Amino acid sequence: MPRGDGRLNHDLFPGEKGPQDACGVFGVWAPGEEVAKLTYFGLYALQHRGTESAGIAVSNGSQILVFKDMGLVSQVFDETTLGSLRGHMAVGHARYSTTGSSVWENAQPTFRATATGSIALGHNGNLTNTGELSRLVAEQGADRGELNYPYQGRIEASSDTDLLTSLLAGSPDLSLEQTAMQVLPEVKGAFSLVFMDETTLYAARDPQGIRPLVLGRLERGWVVASETAALDIVGASFIREIEPGELIAVDEHGLRTRRFAEAKPKGCVFEYVYLARPDTTIAGRGVYASRVEMGRRLAQEFPVDADLVMPTPESGTPAAIGYAEQSGIPYGNGLVKNSYVGRTFIQPSQTIRQLGIRLKLNPLREVIQGKRLVVVDDSIVRGNTQRALVRMLREAGAAEVHVRISSPPVKWPCFFGIDFATRAELIANGLSVDEIAKSLGADSLAYISIDAMVEATTIPKDRLCRACFDGEYPIELPDPERLGKHLLEGIEQTVRTDVDGVQALLGGGGAEDALRRP
Repeated sequence: MPRGDGRLNHDLFPGEKGPQDACGVFGVWAPGEEVAKLTYFGLYALQHRGTESAGIAVSNGSQILVFKDMGLVSQVFDETTLGSLRGHMAVGHARYSTTGSSVWENAQPTFRATATGSIALGHNGNLTNTGELSRLVAEQGADRGELNYPYQGRIEASSDTDLLTSLLAGSPDLSLEQTAMQVLPEVKGAFSLVFMDETTLYAARDPQGIRPLVLGRLERGWVVASETAALDIVGASFIREIEPGELIAVDEHGLRTRRFAEAKPKGCVFEYVYLARPDTTIAGRGVYASRVEMGRRLAQEFPVDADLVMPTPESGTPAAIGYAEQSGIPYGNGLVKNSYVGRTFIQPSQTIRQLGIRLKLNPLREVIQGKRLVVVDDSIVRGNTQRALVRMLREAGAAEVHVRISSPPVKWPCFFGIDFATRAELIANGLSVDEIAKSLGADSLAYISIDAMVEATTIPKDRLCRACFDGEYPIELPDPERLGKHLLEGIEQTVRTDVDGVQALLGGGGAEDALRRP
């Protein structure tokens, strides 16, 4: 299904792939409410986290009905579809693929029959022990005499989420809650989960709490969601975060909580930099305030004589405001965006393709001409977008262009739910800052320091995952041959050693491939 993703920030330049978002999950238990519509609007608020597919599962107490498809939330669902999804409880998901291809079979919520009913599950994050989990699923099937149990025969769904759903559904002698308490301690990596059987809504978060997950209260029920912004849109009041290592359950008897692992908080700092909506709060800190503060600290660390501070819309806006406030340089918009253009699915002619970034941004010549500009963005991945942007600003008459980035150089892939470019494509891996500035055509370039970025979040450094910036992973990673976006699809992979002495893996893709390609 052709679609536009509605995103502007890193998808400005045709063919440019920025850091792709984690998924968005939403769950609601609210008898008497239109839970499918609540879930639809919750997912609508989380659309920025995943734009490949969307789905909603609803339970009426005796059976679960699932509807999912490829595309945006607004494309997958309409009034008729939502009207047919009747019940008192629902889980929903908006997906960007970090394990498994972007195909219908991998859309979520995933669904499995159990010994006593069924389970529907949505997952935000990325697991790191999928090889081990696939063997557990195979053993589980063999114990039950099912020789063609999933992952022994042909694999249709090929996501880590599908493995997890199979494990949760696989115990004939235990309730879903009891099974979850046994299975979740064996799962490694990042997972913020919402799942349900016919009568109970569940939510769980990995012991590191890498991806956000929050609990909210409705007048007649409960809500769990990836971000507080999704609570706001459905009128739920924020109660608290789901704790790392916690499993909560909501049913007719109320809410109960259990701990399946000790909490070792390592929240993703990139949520503050880029992933989360600016109107979201994570760990008690507003994302917008963090981004503005990053801009202030960037101005303290790397001042420059200039006439105007301007953002790369819209990702750089809060940091640009902070930079302007700290530096005293006026803030202004030097670019006009086309608000209605997402990712175009009409193939441009060669003439239009050469215009590139102008499909989405156009300079305000009267603002730019003759000015010394500070252009603020949140991150640089390949550099293609910034290179095109600098060229456009110079053509519009800018006297100087100074690029300032409110995160450190991205040098390492994420194995926990963000799909970066490969190591070979990350511009900061091959060039110095001065060389990157020259490559972009900028008069100067500077990145915020890791410590200043962390301080802007107000979260202690040892409680944040910063691996994409410093390579320090909070969860031990398996051997390279046991990682890969398409690991479960049977793609032939070859291991070798790259120029840094790091084992490299060919034939993969996405974040995992990034570490193993020099």
